Amino acid sequence: MSNIETDVLILGGGPAGLWAAVSAAGSGARVVLVDKSRCGSSGPAVYGTTTLWDIAPGQARSNAVDRALARGGGLGDATWLHRVIEETHRRLQVWSGTRHRVPDTAGGDPVVHLDGASYLRRLRRGALEAGVRILDHHPALHLLVDPAGTVVGAAGVQHHNKFRPWTVRAGAVVLATGGCAFLSGGAGTDVNTGEGLLMAAEAGAELSGMEFSGAYGLAPVLSRVHPNPAVAPGLSVHFAVLYDESGVELPGAYHPAALGALADGRRVYAALHEVPDTVRHWLGRHGAIDAAGRVPVRAVLEGTVLGAGGLALSGSDCMTTVRGLFAAGAVAGREIVAGAAGVTGGLRGAWVLASGTWAGAGAAAFAMVTERATSARPVPGAGLGPHAHIDPRSVIGLVQEHTLPLRRSYRRSAGSLRDSIAELDTMWPGAQFELGGIGAGQLRARQAAALLAVARWAGYSALVRTESRGIHRRIDHPDAVAHWRVRQRCGGLDDVWVRRADSPDPWDGELTASRPAAV
Repeated sequence: MSNIETDVLILGGGPAGLWAAVSAAGSGARVVLVDKSRCGSSGPAVYGTTTLWDIAPGQARSNAVDRALARGGGLGDATWLHRVIEETHRRLQVWSGTRHRVPDTAGGDPVVHLDGASYLRRLRRGALEAGVRILDHHPALHLLVDPAGTVVGAAGVQHHNKFRPWTVRAGAVVLATGGCAFLSGGAGTDVNTGEGLLMAAEAGAELSGMEFSGAYGLAPVLSRVHPNPAVAPGLSVHFAVLYDESGVELPGAYHPAALGALADGRRVYAALHEVPDTVRHWLGRHGAIDAAGRVPVRAVLEGTVLGAGGLALSGSDCMTTVRGLFAAGAVAGREIVAGAAGVTGGLRGAWVLASGTWAGAGAAAFAMVTERATSARPVPGAGLGPHAHIDPRSVIGLVQEHTLPLRRSYRRSAGSLRDSIAELDTMWPGAQFELGGIGAGQLRARQAAALLAVARWAGYSALVRTESRGIHRRIDHPDAVAHWRVRQRCGGLDDVWVRRADSPDPWDGELTASRPAAV
């Protein structure tokens, strides 16, 4: 067994985790970072371009905040947005890597484009130079807490070393494990399966904005399967002109018209004239170009990766509602900056940078001043039993049936949500106690339990919000309603609850499969 003592433990090696690691190390803390894959070489940020806001002080900054608040349906917070912009601008002033600056044009926000893979390699190198100890292929399975319930570390297995266990005791833990895309096949999202959200909830953390989990992207339809489906570059169509099957151009940033057409059963195509030559050749090799020279596209659920849902934050240092546990990037709830909208464009990259920086510094400060307990216990978790009595594939299949289709997550109704909640709730007791295994089987079981838990939180939250706002669309409540200009919190495992963020009581009491929310 590998046992390590440190000041700050980072779970997750994407850009948020690396920014947190550099920030914590810069504050004088000893830092260990563990990643379920190879830090800096996996996740959505590796594939394509990372876009970050880069807005100097002045009217342009105020305009960007106003636009973000409007897109978010009034649920965002101007103070947080100004903090994000300022932190990102300050960091980019000393960033010496290659970048492409895009000026403010046609009412847009000034942004910087960075090559995603190069960006991550540079961040990893910076973390190592700062003294961060990086442990690749070390998936975490559960958190450790002291007798008072403060998070004091985590434990998992070494994927590359015959699944031998590891334990890291720390003064504070930063979760940077990313969002949950339900294994939808989006580029790089194969590692975004929600284990961080589940670990935190098992330790008592609350979540926010989980109804804003229906974010979809577009990816090419491939007639020849690529050996690694995580590499399928839906990225290329982000820059393409889109048409429906009748040849009518589908306007709008982030493709709402295209998603609407797909939800109506119409085919959607991307034109090739704006696609880079290298991507065009890749699409041609994999059968994505039809006889008319177009690329058929499909909708891919990005879930909370591009949505706003995640762990609720209790302060400006990005601590969660559990002492000693901080959150950065897509695992954190982002209603405070994105409101009801998806976290896309320059805001997405800026939030990752800023929240990672704040969480790392906050965790280091907490670790330095908090007296550490002499004992710690593992937090019990779903799917961690020694034996497998349920095939994880059956759980994952059920979850995907109730999350991936556009009729489930893009256009919702009380009937479809109640149906999904009932089936997912029925599966939970078995998944909680009958999922398990050793080695790779244990990792698959834990992944299946996490996907199921996230789907339940998203379903309950969407059922309670009886309106349409941002990326949350209810066909039975198509308009935004003034009294729903509120944020929601949710949580719970056996019994899921949902409440207003400013209220201690759940909506209509406890919400369960036998007593769903009244609508």
